[in-house]
Amino acid sequence: MDPEAFLDMANQVIKIKMFPYFDIAHSLLCALSVREDLGAGAQAFSRKHPLACWLSTMLVIFAGGMVANGLLGEPILAPLKNTPQLLVGTVVWYIVFYTPFDIGYKVGKFLPIKIVASAMKEIYRAKKIHDGVTHAAKLYPNAFIIMIIIGTLKGNGAGFTKLIERLIRGAWTPTAMEFMQPSFYTKASLVASIIFVLDKKTDLISAPHALVYFGIVIFLVYFKLSSILLGIHDPFIPFENLFCALFLGGIWDSLAKLLGRGQAKEETKDAKKAN
Repeated sequence: MDPEAFLDMANQVIKIKMFPYFDIAHSLLCALSVREDLGAGAQAFSRKHPLACWLSTMLVIFAGGMVANGLLGEPILAPLKNTPQLLVGTVVWYIVFYTPFDIGYKVGKFLPIKIVASAMKEIYRAKKIHDGVTHAAKLYPNAFIIMIIIGTLKGNGAGFTKLIERLIRGAWTPTAMEFMQPSFYTKASLVASIIFVLDKKTDLISAPHALVYFGIVIFLVYFKLSSILLGIHDPFIPFENLFCALFLGGIWDSLAKLLGRGQAKEETKDAKKAN
């Protein structure tokens, strides 16, 4: 592809308006995740506890903005002041949980629909990460770590509110902490935030900003579709295992176990000879 045409495409991607179509895709996948988390009793729960069902779904949809606002000292409920987005989320929630014969849920789970919605959501995620980094940079111009944290939370806020979201539905799962077992979306949001910070605040990245943004969009969309179609859920795991082995004691722990086994065998042999 001609470099100028590619740059024009990147500029078009960065100017895409998220409302309403990308908000619909985001809300759809959030509502589906809540329903799947409820499991086989999702329909019964939605009939018996509609308020808890709606609150937990709205928390998932607006989690990134709420958590980021809380950390930045801004009103936590500010994301809910966007009435059109709130209405879109509510309509999608109703369609997923309450349409006759469960048509809304079945359509949302239909593979072609899910693929399109997932690709749109990753474009939406890239936008949220970028906006989070930009907003934090305005408040704390030299605090790189704050920019990265806010960008990561904007990208996958739902992962960090899962404990509260489940608690609203009456389920207490204290081990559901994103810090203990970060998902691919958290890791991808972290990497994207770091790249955006390096692009904005340093000279390490010389490419045009639009190309950097477009590259992150391609990265997120590619691995999301790979997860759906190919079952590749976390491409970071091999690198994490290598890093842990080299720098977080993995090699030394394995060596200590081997030496410990060797010593135990020697002691066993000596004991048998003595007998």
